[in-house]
Amino acid sequence: MLFSSLGFLYYFLPLVLVLYFLAPDRLKNKVLLLASLIFYGWGEPRLILLMLISILVHYLLGIRIEEDEENSKLWLILSIVFQLGLLGYYKYSNFFIDNVNHIFKTSLPLLKVSLPLGISFYSFQIMSYTIDVYRKETRAQRSYTDLATYISLFPQLVAGPIVRYSQIAESLKYRQHSLERLWLGFRRFILGLAKKVLLANLLGEIGLAYSSASANSLVFTWLYAISYTLQIYFDFSGYSDMALGLGQIFGFDFLENFNYPLSAKSIQDFWSRWHISLSTWFRDYLYIPLGGNRVSKKRWIFNFFTVWFLTGLWHGADWNFIFWGLFFAVFLILEKLYLSVPLERLPSPVRRIYTLFIVMISFIIFDSPSLSLAFERIGWLFKINELTTSQSLYLLRSSGPLVFIGILAASGLPKKYWQDLKINKKLRGALEAGSILILLLIVTAYLVDSAYNPFLYFRF
Repeated sequence: MLFSSLGFLYYFLPLVLVLYFLAPDRLKNKVLLLASLIFYGWGEPRLILLMLISILVHYLLGIRIEEDEENSKLWLILSIVFQLGLLGYYKYSNFFIDNVNHIFKTSLPLLKVSLPLGISFYSFQIMSYTIDVYRKETRAQRSYTDLATYISLFPQLVAGPIVRYSQIAESLKYRQHSLERLWLGFRRFILGLAKKVLLANLLGEIGLAYSSASANSLVFTWLYAISYTLQIYFDFSGYSDMALGLGQIFGFDFLENFNYPLSAKSIQDFWSRWHISLSTWFRDYLYIPLGGNRVSKKRWIFNFFTVWFLTGLWHGADWNFIFWGLFFAVFLILEKLYLSVPLERLPSPVRRIYTLFIVMISFIIFDSPSLSLAFERIGWLFKINELTTSQSLYLLRSSGPLVFIGILAASGLPKKYWQDLKINKKLRGALEAGSILILLLIVTAYLVDSAYNPFLYFRF
């Protein structure tokens, strides 16, 4: 079930809200758990049991880690091996078999396994819980229902942000609700929904046209590359906005996952703004334990490439994702060692162009079904002797305004100007409420009329 579906917007969510706010405080987590299981089971009914068993295993191991201090490291290792084993089996087993077949010229059959929705996200959440218990940064949860609510919480179950247990442990016991929080959460949700439906979905149609075109050109490839970069940003950040908004409605304060990354002035700056929950997870649970930058230069480079190899692999079981992660690792190391001072001396627009170009190239790699096709598409960015096609000119004219709006929205300027606008508080509130209602009506009309409503991160 997608947040951006009519079934979720007008049936599932209203019913859950009614049941949740009618329930006494002691039953609210149970309502959320039941709603989350229904939400998850809507798309993956066979795999609900897998998630519940995984939660049970870590519930028991979390208690053992806390109570059996002498063997706490062994219990932690068991919890990590168990969860990584599940993740490896469902997400990477066929990738491994396929590569063995290719290298050794064998014909081992692929396994008939389907990737459970959100397993990459909830696996990282589960591991952060047991690691934090081991580090004594949080207490083990004694209520299976509360731990299951945390892991399966439907606002961020299938697409993040990755929420650490320690961040919401108190909220699982007690959380505040108010009309103001309800409105702020609803507003955040609708803005994210509009980003997803009215920007990401429409920009995605340019990518569909590019992938199915019979002829290519420089202009067409640039239009595709810019559109896809904007699409994946609005798709994922829009979904994160919806998750944060729903969390606020139900009394949880999730940390921000995006901070206008396409306005970054370096690749380091970009990754401090993009998918923040993932980058901080790898930093705190892998990079720092490996020694971080407190080691020799050779070991630091090894640590860096290890983290980014796994970051790419986390996104998908394919070599283009691994190459994507290593591609960023190269530029991050170059910036750290050689480019930081020269970049600081450049004008801000030049630094932004440099960053956006590298990011755009990376997303061509990310989106391409194979590395060979990725390199071919990147090559088209520089083929000045094959400038345009009739289709690319048509798309440029018809979609140009949409791309411009996307660039403007991704810059954060509209939000800044709105916040700086000096108008009466009541008028501002009325305008915001009216705008949110109009956006909801427009989104609804689009969803009724259109069958194209993908979510790119579902495959991760």
